[in-house]
Amino acid sequence: MEPEILLDPNTLSEDGTVALSEYAVSDDAKYLAYGTSSSGSDWVTISVMRVDDKTVEPDTISWVKFSSISWTHDSKGFFYSRYPAPQDGEKLDAGTETHANLNHEVYYHFLGTDQSEDILCWSDPENPKHTRSASVTEDGKYVLLYTSEDCDPVNKVYYCDLSLLPKGLEGYKGTKDLLPFVKLVDKFDASYSYVANDDTIFTFLTNKDAPRNKLVRVDFKEPSSWVDVLQEDKKDVLESATAVNGNQIVVNYLSDVKNVLQIRDLRTGNFLHQLPLDIGSVSEISTRRKDSLIFIGFTSFLVPGTIYTCNLEGDVPDMRIFREIVVPGFDRTGFEANQVFVSSKDGTKIPIFIVARKGLRLDGSHPCLLYGYGGFNISITPYFAASRILIAKHLDTVICIANIRGGGEYGEEWHKAGSLSKKQNCFDDFISAAEYLVSAGYTQPKKLCIEGGSNGGLLVGACINQRPDLFGCALAHVGVMDMLRFHKFTIGHAWTSDYGCSDKEEEFHWQIKYSPLHNVRRPWENPSDKATQYPSTMLLTADHDDRVVPLHSLKLLATLQHVLCTSAEESPQTNPIIGRIEQKAGHGAGMPTQKIIDEAADRYAFMAKVVNATWTD
Repeated sequence: MEPEILLDPNTLSEDGTVALSEYAVSDDAKYLAYGTSSSGSDWVTISVMRVDDKTVEPDTISWVKFSSISWTHDSKGFFYSRYPAPQDGEKLDAGTETHANLNHEVYYHFLGTDQSEDILCWSDPENPKHTRSASVTEDGKYVLLYTSEDCDPVNKVYYCDLSLLPKGLEGYKGTKDLLPFVKLVDKFDASYSYVANDDTIFTFLTNKDAPRNKLVRVDFKEPSSWVDVLQEDKKDVLESATAVNGNQIVVNYLSDVKNVLQIRDLRTGNFLHQLPLDIGSVSEISTRRKDSLIFIGFTSFLVPGTIYTCNLEGDVPDMRIFREIVVPGFDRTGFEANQVFVSSKDGTKIPIFIVARKGLRLDGSHPCLLYGYGGFNISITPYFAASRILIAKHLDTVICIANIRGGGEYGEEWHKAGSLSKKQNCFDDFISAAEYLVSAGYTQPKKLCIEGGSNGGLLVGACINQRPDLFGCALAHVGVMDMLRFHKFTIGHAWTSDYGCSDKEEEFHWQIKYSPLHNVRRPWENPSDKATQYPSTMLLTADHDDRVVPLHSLKLLATLQHVLCTSAEESPQTNPIIGRIEQKAGHGAGMPTQKIIDEAADRYAFMAKVVNATWTD
């Protein structure tokens, strides 16, 4: 059977600024519920399409944000999460507002009905900053309610047995009653995510007493008795586990920032097989417990994207390429990717990936792009970026990724070592990576460009304040630059788990020491400073970024220009300090291809100009 297009996101708007953000197919495969976002905003509108004739139903679900879509197995409707409609909702250009996102709620929508008739399944006005999501188990019997208080990897878990509702979900129509959820985990002390269940016996992935994660099992009939199924590894991080082929699971480990896949027994956790993967990242694993087939998305610095199928029917897993992306004109054999470990200021070993042309001379003559993130337990694993390969090929640029503390590369301990009072470790790690690249002969300060986005934009902003002498160029995307007020805008209150909150005196003193906005200085006024000026800097933001609102970048831009460039005749600051503001775009997700190309061209052309890189064929 030839595949055909069900929904083409390229047709959602003429200018490409309406993006597909979420989708889920009903259990009977008759309906597709899909969420779209406009101009890069986090706000989502859910629509429903008939799969057989691609007819879009009249159902429209608005003011959805930070939500999944989870169908009940009768295919009558789905669970989703939303915020109350803003008072000025009809006039609001969604994505341009700055007010705090509060009172996240879970609803159930019945097909063919108006959103006003949706069932309010869970609400908690006493905790307006919490976020919630609902997910139906694979057997269709239960709906799990996850609650988070911020961005820390901890959550509560409640459950509702849908089979015990006397009149089903229909019985809650027209009432104000919430679903009778039972509290399974009612403390924010660890994370729990569903793996599989056999009736009341559930398997979860958790970091409870296991910073690198483990698998545990609990029977809802004895909710106080938890048993380890797969214990925490001594070194590697267990990123995910997915049930497949009856009583097997595919587990995904992160080992020194590279993914490793194994097949294990769901009941015992015993090892069965290791799947053959190159060094790189598993971008997605798609399975169903009743099936023996696994779909695996894979990428690396030199592999654009491959989907593998793995059949578990035989004694040995049968792994084959299903789809493969080919980039015209790209020959991976002309490049090499290596990993080194560099000592940070306190002696901690920091992994750095280095991608460059084969045979590169380490004479310090090459432009170098150093990228980092370091926050929120997020791991930056090897991935393909056409724009970076382009500048590696034609500008002879060395591409580097520093896996600094604050991320999730080595589990929750690594994350905590770069957050709250220890946030300075992130900047020390990144600076140490830059110093290594210079000392090892890859580049020199005037040819070294640093780049990061969001929390990584904060990283870049802090580092140019602390070591302006070490960099020739800085590219900071949608960065959190005002550390004293970030919690007052949109979803910023959730980031206090990583940054702290300036409303508390102790935490104010953490933040004021590194906040990019509050630490801009004139290096030439300090005789002991090695720098005579700041590096050439581009701050990038977008007019519909309702994650990190544009005021962060705009305030820092104004401050940099005021402090460094006010007295043009007297100031040694001749390196440009500029901003790039994208229109009809947001925090990065959902940006159309042409805008992605235009932005990459602008920032890397800026980099090439200021570090004196030469284009070669």
